[in-house]
Amino acid sequence: MIVLGNSVSISRLVLNYPTLTGQTLRYAVATVLLAALVRYAPRLGGGPRPAGHRRLRRQDWTLLAALAATGLVAFNICVLAALRHADPATVGTIVGAAPLALALLGPLLRGCRPAARLVLAAGIVVVGTATVHGTGTADAVGLTACAGALAGEVAFSLLAAALLDRLGAVRVSAYSCGLAVPMFALAALVAGEATRWRLPTAAETAALGYLAVMLTVVAFLAWFTGLRRLGVERAGMFIGVLPIATLVSAALLDREPPSAGQSVGVLIVAAGLAIGLGRVLPARQPSRQIVDAAPVEPEHQQGVRCG
Repeated sequence: MIVLGNSVSISRLVLNYPTLTGQTLRYAVATVLLAALVRYAPRLGGGPRPAGHRRLRRQDWTLLAALAATGLVAFNICVLAALRHADPATVGTIVGAAPLALALLGPLLRGCRPAARLVLAAGIVVVGTATVHGTGTADAVGLTACAGALAGEVAFSLLAAALLDRLGAVRVSAYSCGLAVPMFALAALVAGEATRWRLPTAAETAALGYLAVMLTVVAFLAWFTGLRRLGVERAGMFIGVLPIATLVSAALLDREPPSAGQSVGVLIVAAGLAIGLGRVLPARQPSRQIVDAAPVEPEHQQGVRCG
């Protein structure tokens, strides 16, 4: 999330380049790099042993295609549409509700009951995110596009979570990025960007390279690794770090300190993260015999009560 937040300032350098064409180039470069990792470091991030997982099932391809279509392509298109009909504050606030959506939907899709502590913590993170972004304005089209971007953000994590145990972070990243390339290319053609095709400038090439390497390869591997170890609802709260990283990066580059309200929002997000990620200790330690006999709960299911 820090990498993503810092990349917002880098993205300013490609504002004049055809957007969907730039996304096609970015994901194409990332796919090549990730394919090399699949070949030489398939277990990066704690993935499964490749011997029994070389062939993808039809269900895997379906989930990967859905991940690329919703979490990558549709998300970016919805954000672009939202920014044309709503200000950045509104977009950031609505998309910033993702932690709460993941805290509720993640356990429900596993047939579990959401943990009250994690739902409360995610709600606090959402409030802090809205405080950092501030209030804004939007028309009906802008609000619809914002809702689509929120759905894409949530789908990105939920669909990946269903694949990570079987495929690992490297393979999920590589296949989803590879599937997104033709989708972005088709979207660029539909948007008429073929008539505006040109080679990127040196600055645009450097920016697209940074976005391909850091924002796609590094950030995807980091996010999927954390998602696999923490679970959807706990990892989702770190989305609240995004506006903080963006705020700090912009303040450093623009040499303008954040406002008092934004600083309060940062503290609220920090409080939500502390509540959600902290461990609740029992009032009394059980006997050693009970501890030894009790099954160890998987790390990604801690804090979730299943019915």
